Amino acid sequence: MDLSTFDKNRTALVVVDVLEGDNLDTVYSPVTGDFGEKTARVTEACRMADIPVIFCCDAHLFGIDREIELWGEHGMVGTPEAEPAAILGYSVTDYVIRKRRYDSFHETSLDMTLRELGCDTIIVIGHDTNICVMHTLAGAFFRCYDTIVISDATRSFLIGDHEEGLKYFEKIYGSLILTTDELIQALEEDYDEEYDEEYEDEI
Repeated sequence: MDLSTFDKNRTALVVVDVLEGDNLDTVYSPVTGDFGEKTARVTEACRMADIPVIFCCDAHLFGIDREIELWGEHGMVGTPEAEPAAILGYSVTDYVIRKRRYDSFHETSLDMTLRELGCDTIIVIGHDTNICVMHTLAGAFFRCYDTIVISDATRSFLIGDHEEGLKYFEKIYGSLILTTDELIQALEEDYDEEYDEEYEDEI
């Protein structure tokens, strides 16, 4: 896809595993610095543009989830590490979907929620680029969603190269890669166009 076909009224923001946990004993590192600032800006910009915000959060079950065998306990259900990061300013208009696998679509209500919201496009931010973000984009592609990935509000710190991951998304899933500033500019331009149309109608 490209920005010429972008329709914010059919788009949702999917925030993948940007969680409150800042315990360095887990696989998650703190949501701070530039990454934290960019994810917060994207999330708030989408709310201001009336784009639904959907948090897809790890919520692993103690003792049985297969990911624990690979990564140790992380994002365990009922703990702060399974909640959206406070820096993103959770709103009552947001949605939270719990997941037990990398792919945010796998045996969750994400697909049904997007369809009920009338969305055929998702903006994706979060981490890890080459694990949960990648598998979520695959899940979206298999279900025929268009995808936009915000390059500086997505990161890899567990495995693989971030830039290579972005190239993979663009080539394999047809994802549109934008920066935070580019997304916000597109949303502001869309708002200006809507305002102009409303003003002309009133005249």
